[in-house]
Amino acid sequence: MGRSRGGLTTKIHALVDAEGRPIRLKLTEGQAHDGRSAADMLDTVEPGNILLADRAYDSDALREEMDARGAWANVRAMPNRVKTFAFSAWVYRQRNAVERFFNKLKHFRAIATRYDKRDDNFLASVQLASIRIWLRSYESVT
Repeated sequence: MGRSRGGLTTKIHALVDAEGRPIRLKLTEGQAHDGRSAADMLDTVEPGNILLADRAYDSDALREEMDARGAWANVRAMPNRVKTFAFSAWVYRQRNAVERFFNKLKHFRAIATRYDKRDDNFLASVQLASIRIWLRSYESVT
């Protein structure tokens, strides 16, 4: 895991569906760039899908890969980008499904406080919590 002055740091990357349920999960070091770690997570993106990501994932390579797959990358451009792309602010608002997933994930104390010191154990905890989030989405409220 990544080292900084504050200690060990970890980033959780998640690819979620429109309902906010996780499809792919990945851990990286805290100091690692977000955009470089996204390439291997996008195997499940199919033609006709829309990829919603924040500015950290903005790159020409990501947009070209999504075009090759037949998907649309609706990623907000970095402020210093010279070349602009089609961007829909209304569609981008739907990205809150990812933020809601991370909020649900933080309700699990072992993940919010990172009890596990090894990255494989921590990823297993994140996956178990994600399974519980999936199961809750199928529960009946009546």
